[in-house]
Amino acid sequence: MTEAAPTAADVQAALREVANPADAIHLQRFFKTGPGEYGEGDVFIGVRVPTSRGIAKRFVALSLDEIDALLDSAVHEDRFAGLIILNARFADAAKPKTFDDAARAEMVQRYLAAVRRGRVNNWDLVDASAENIIGPWLLDKPRDLLFELAAAESLWERRVALLSTFAFIKSGDATTTFELSALLLDDRRDLIQKALGWMLREVGKRIDQRLLTGFLDQHAANLGRTALSYATEHLDAELRADYRAR
Repeated sequence: MTEAAPTAADVQAALREVANPADAIHLQRFFKTGPGEYGEGDVFIGVRVPTSRGIAKRFVALSLDEIDALLDSAVHEDRFAGLIILNARFADAAKPKTFDDAARAEMVQRYLAAVRRGRVNNWDLVDASAENIIGPWLLDKPRDLLFELAAAESLWERRVALLSTFAFIKSGDATTTFELSALLLDDRRDLIQKALGWMLREVGKRIDQRLLTGFLDQHAANLGRTALSYATEHLDAELRADYRAR
């Protein structure tokens, strides 16, 4: 007898089996779900990230339609699990033995559609997915998409643009990170400042500190305090103090 294909409902049931109401209260506070906060209205059932990842690994055969169903859930942990499964599907389609560029293209489009309809709508969701889907997809392609995302008013689209460049940084390329950072210098929203500073710091850490200091020489005076603090974290104390004084 053929085993039934897994569904979004199966993933949701597995998550609810381990949900902890006390953790749900903590997570709703941690991810700022109160009125006027960046995660306003989001719903948590109380499943921690390692547990969610473990459950997602059991459902990597989930179809893209069922992943979409998870991404459209009102429950944060459902959306997180959907993204982790999508990461795994994308990575599998990128392997030499199972390479499928058409499948990769469809997953990118579905991911972007989810971002644009507001389903990838907290920093953990962005950070767990952008560098694993959009970043690898654009490694050998024009990157106009990232500048379109950066031009959007949406906090999450802009963060997706910045975090996608982590894949480029890991491959030794800082150009797009610098171009996007220069464009987003004036966005003083905390989660953009943190993402911007984080990516700049990673350029210095993973590629060449001289690239980072060259960017800071030009832009430190216009960076927000949070971005500058993150970007200079691994510089020596004297140099760090010099940049922060600007």
